[in-house]
Amino acid sequence: MPTDADSAAHEDRQRLQRELLRRARAGTARRTAAGPATTPDAATADEAGSGPETGRVPLSRAQRRMWLMERLGGAGDSYHVPFATRLRGPFDVAALATALTSLVARHSILRTRYAEHEGEPYQEALPTPRTVPVHVVDTDPAQAPALLRRESARPFDLTAADAVRALVLRHGPEDHTLLLTFHHIAMDGASLETVAAELAVLYASATGAATAPALAEAPQYADHARREHESLPGFDTELKHWSDLLADAAPPRLPRRAADAPQTAGRAAAVHTVPLAPAVPDALRALGAQRHATLFAVTLTAAFAALHRLTGDEDLVIGVAGTHRSGTAMRGLVGLCVNTLPVRVDASGAPTFAELLRRVNEALLEAQRHRHVPFDLVLERLGAGARGADGTALVRVTSDVLGEPTVLRLPGTSAEYVDVPSDGAKFTLSYGLAMDAAEQPRALVQYDPNTFDDTVAEAAVRDYAALLQAVAADPGLALGELPLSGPEHAAATRDGSAPDDGGHPAAQALRAHPDVADAEVVRPGQGPAVAYAVLRDSVGPSGHELLGLLRRSLAPEDVPAAVTLLDALPRTAAGPLDPARLPGPSGPSAPSAPADPRAAAVTEAFTAVLGPVPTPDDDFFALGGHSLKAVQLAERLRTDLGLPLTGLDVLQARTPRALTALLGERAARQSAAKAVSRPAPRSRDVRPGTVLVTGATGGVGAFVVRELAAQGRPVLALARPESAHLIAVEGVDVIEGDLSDPDGLRDAVAQADAVVHAACTFTRHDVDLAAMRAMVDAWRRGPFVFVSSVDAYGHPGTERVAEESAPHEPVSPYGRAKLDCEAMVLGAAGTGGRGGASAVRSPIVWGAHDRLREQLRWGAIGTLYQAAREGRPIELPRPGTGGHAWYGAAWVHAAALARAVAECLDRPVHGVANACSGHVSWRDLAQDLTELLGSEAEFRETATVPRDLDHRWHYDSSRLARPLRPRPGEDRRTVLAEMTAATATTG
Repeated sequence: MPTDADSAAHEDRQRLQRELLRRARAGTARRTAAGPATTPDAATADEAGSGPETGRVPLSRAQRRMWLMERLGGAGDSYHVPFATRLRGPFDVAALATALTSLVARHSILRTRYAEHEGEPYQEALPTPRTVPVHVVDTDPAQAPALLRRESARPFDLTAADAVRALVLRHGPEDHTLLLTFHHIAMDGASLETVAAELAVLYASATGAATAPALAEAPQYADHARREHESLPGFDTELKHWSDLLADAAPPRLPRRAADAPQTAGRAAAVHTVPLAPAVPDALRALGAQRHATLFAVTLTAAFAALHRLTGDEDLVIGVAGTHRSGTAMRGLVGLCVNTLPVRVDASGAPTFAELLRRVNEALLEAQRHRHVPFDLVLERLGAGARGADGTALVRVTSDVLGEPTVLRLPGTSAEYVDVPSDGAKFTLSYGLAMDAAEQPRALVQYDPNTFDDTVAEAAVRDYAALLQAVAADPGLALGELPLSGPEHAAATRDGSAPDDGGHPAAQALRAHPDVADAEVVRPGQGPAVAYAVLRDSVGPSGHELLGLLRRSLAPEDVPAAVTLLDALPRTAAGPLDPARLPGPSGPSAPSAPADPRAAAVTEAFTAVLGPVPTPDDDFFALGGHSLKAVQLAERLRTDLGLPLTGLDVLQARTPRALTALLGERAARQSAAKAVSRPAPRSRDVRPGTVLVTGATGGVGAFVVRELAAQGRPVLALARPESAHLIAVEGVDVIEGDLSDPDGLRDAVAQADAVVHAACTFTRHDVDLAAMRAMVDAWRRGPFVFVSSVDAYGHPGTERVAEESAPHEPVSPYGRAKLDCEAMVLGAAGTGGRGGASAVRSPIVWGAHDRLREQLRWGAIGTLYQAAREGRPIELPRPGTGGHAWYGAAWVHAAALARAVAECLDRPVHGVANACSGHVSWRDLAQDLTELLGSEAEFRETATVPRDLDHRWHYDSSRLARPLRPRPGEDRRTVLAEMTAATATTG
């Protein structure tokens, strides 16, 4: 007879069995998500997408650095990782898409989004997309470099798991260039090798060309980030080592740009190379082997010798690339695991090259023993000591050995590496030994031409090449005995100051500038020196640009606190400067002059972000500032003052006084630009009812401008300066500006009697929100129409969506920004003299406009169009898949949308209205496209739904039904014919 104890034991056994079963299932799910070791294609998107997600994970320190660089601004595409290969032979685009999707399934870092909570960033892996799109463009090989460069430079939206993009340029039936573009936050050099190897295996499996080898289970980057985060508290001893080592180190004193050198802001990173004898690398290896050093250590020693001769400094710091990868557990890890190692070497005492090699090798080995400590933690520990007195970064110079580049070798094709240059240089100067072509090694110098002279860089690479060749032959030579590259050596340019003729060095440097007519420097009774300059023309460098020039060309003690531009310098009758007549608080004799109203805001922002109340000349870094604080301070001032400002501006300005001067120049520049671009004053009696249209050259804005002009309404069209000339419509005035200029937007809104806001950045949601805030602040009369998006609904639970339905998660960052903008304008409507407001939510917009035709290259429409154009099978979700009877998209003709917007000016909806011309299933759309293109692509129904095609909602559009009623030529087939015909002619 069973007892209570027997029953309890039985229940315990059952609970244990259930727990073991649960764990087994969880383990299976994890292995499936990562990709099992049995077959390379077993990790399908379906399986990986259904596996457990990692949730919010802190960023690794290397990721945090990338995230901060994005937030600081000014990085451009410096941190994009383009990976391009020319493939000749049979190439299957569909198989590549399958392989890419499997790759993204294996490595969650490639489907990770980045966001922040309470000021701290985090990462979160998203489910695997059903398909990673591969866009195909037919083009001549001669056009390929420009297309590759443009695609690699396209910004990433890190908030939307946008970490990898694929583009195929088809030059012929068996001639293609494949470009994969990654963001550095998810990719490094070792990762690229893993990606290339795994893609080749996954592609072979997808084509069925061969039995592919098994892929081991992939380690996940989130686990590495967690481990690093958990280990941070244990780094105190290591951090003390680094801070002691670098406590009194200073950045190398690189030659400064000449004061009269032409300005090069915005130039891409530059490279100079010098060919070496083919035997040099082997001779350098042999030299290293004799002295227990690697080839890398030998070339690093040559870089120290070259830097010593370039600067005259004996205490030098050069950065080298380290890695956090160690052990078999991280083999095959995809993600950012690089770390900067500062190597500090004493070059004093006229050592021989062999002796310097011993010193460098010891310092390098010591740095590598502590390589696991993230460099940005070291910089935080050093604080202001991590920069020179003039704000220069401690690691300005790097050194590396460049081997053969990674190439994607797909079965059945021949592969050729394709170089895709990026814009920015990450460091001021980088030495390298390039051995990508074994028969022709090269000495290489990459540099930032915005801070380093071209002529000095040319001399530097010649000197480096001469050093490599000389020490390969005789390492016993002392540094002073090593040959120079020629009679002219870069050391002659060490001092960028002009000859002293009795004036202040800053005044001399300014007068030497070709755009400056006159300049003087005054020193108030209290405080630092201030410079005043007069330009030769109304168009020229700003005061802040001139100040940056002085910082690069003068010793720190000679750099004034600010450069103020004047129309003329006030002088006495005898000719000398009259300080009493200098304007503003900078004038030494005008202490009672009213302070710049922005100074108080800057002081408050410094205090709020950094803690202590600063004096005007306190240094940002000395107050405890770092990159994240710079981002926070810039965002605060940008919001408070409505002026463009980036974290990079804060790092460069450094003091409240200089930052206030910069903001004053930005405000003055905006006012001047608005005065130039503003249309002639219009009598409100003559042109009543003027409508401001933003985004006037965009796909929607252009149709709105055309519709309003046809109705006889006066239009003020806001357009970016580079595209303003495209507007040539009778009755339309043009004002130049963009969404990043809040003051310009306020001014434009103030001139108008009604507003249509059709502009959008699509990826810079903070800019979109700041722009809407500025426009609503300035809106004081008439109606306001905001062209929003059905993305604001998110993923509704019902397949028919009523107007003004509540959003349903998940809502994309783009959709969330639209919701926030709608809330601003609808909340302000009817207050302070404002009129009614309408948020017009549009779906996909079609029309005969270049911006709208771009949809045929990207996204859901692009997926179908490219497949139809190439005659590839078109995979469509089978009705009923996932429990949904219909998959397709809503669409609106741009002309109909423009009529709906115009209707809202006369009859605001006082809320949200949808604007749809119709809904089309993916199958019907694919049928239209294949017929229009004369394609014989077959349709294949699948039981999976690609992410781009996972759309199943119908949107009610009753509120604007009358203006949306189609007119002749606005049917779906006609507008698609217009778009595809134009796209076919442009390639």
